[in-house]
Amino acid sequence: MSTISGETGQPPSAILLISCPDRKGLVASVTEFIATHNGNILYLDQHVDVEKQVFFMRIEWDLQGFTIPRASIGTLFEQIANRFAMQWSLHFSNTIPRLALFVSRLPHCLYDILSRYQTGEWPVEIPLIISNHPDLEAVARRFDIEYCFFPITQDNKHEQETRQLALLREHRIDLIVLARYMQILSGTFVSHYSHQIINIHHSFLPAFPGARPYHSAYARGVKIIGATSHYATAELDAGPIIEQDITRVSHKHTVEDMVRQGRDLEKLVLSRAIWYHIQHKVLVHENRTVVFA
Repeated sequence: MSTISGETGQPPSAILLISCPDRKGLVASVTEFIATHNGNILYLDQHVDVEKQVFFMRIEWDLQGFTIPRASIGTLFEQIANRFAMQWSLHFSNTIPRLALFVSRLPHCLYDILSRYQTGEWPVEIPLIISNHPDLEAVARRFDIEYCFFPITQDNKHEQETRQLALLREHRIDLIVLARYMQILSGTFVSHYSHQIINIHHSFLPAFPGARPYHSAYARGVKIIGATSHYATAELDAGPIIEQDITRVSHKHTVEDMVRQGRDLEKLVLSRAIWYHIQHKVLVHENRTVVFA
């Protein structure tokens, strides 16, 4: 199974993400493929899950002088991939991913993402913001991004998700970021973007569910708060985790202090997860990730 991305001009580098059963000769075969065709390796990292005997690799090489045309790299590499039963994907460093942001009413993650986008910190395009509330439309206008309001009820959820998917296809969206989107995506929706939907939430789950988790955590006197970013799956908040972080709190902190610190963490953790993804540093195996950070 292969996935080949990239439609623009000659890129500065190519990136392979590989997973397969562990065996001798894997690294040698991949590096020989690159060296034989005059490629200069810029980055190589690997990991072996010794319990399951699975090999993971991320390798990047300079395409300046590489003798295989860009469009043919995947076809020729397939010969090696088939020999080792590899799951692999090929990417190019100058391919610009197109992001759609899904939001509800809380703006902190949205502002953080848009500031990184506006300053050029991330090589991405954000043509679209989708929401189930009209509240953040002014933010989208400020950044000159199309804002699409889809009010969702139990009765119209399927219809609205169908319209959303059509809009995502129209805008050629590569990655969906749930920047505090307070709606549960259906399994059908998620299946269209497998491992291409990144979510963020506080790490109080499952101990403190509901609309006021910080108040519940405060009442219990928690000493650690955190945030988790993961790929969305059909099972709610159970997808492969990309990034997490925590901060300590004490009896001196009010609920408002905890909310503020929690939202700071959410912004940071979500931004890291997005960065790892757009840099092609995340490999998913079963329900876990290998992150070549």
